[in-house]
Amino acid sequence: MSLGLGIVLFVIGAILAFALNLTVDWINLQLVGYILMAAGIIVIILGIIFLARRRRSVATSHTSVDPATGDRITRNEHSTPEDPTAL
Repeated sequence: MSLGLGIVLFVIGAILAFALNLTVDWINLQLVGYILMAAGIIVIILGIIFLARRRRSVATSHTSVDPATGDRITRNEHSTPEDPTAL
């Protein structure tokens, strides 16, 4: 969702900065367009960073037979990669 929001902000900003040729006395539309484009780039970069940092989990199930007793042993392991930046 953040990538889409960043793209929308960037496109609206580009339209305001480059495509519109209006003059409004109380606001500079070209400056607003540049600000929206910068905000869009920041949101896109943050979205990419958050996608890259998404935690992934690994689930492993192993079933074996104990040779001494003949019982089935099931071992489940759940692990999540540690985040080196987490405190």
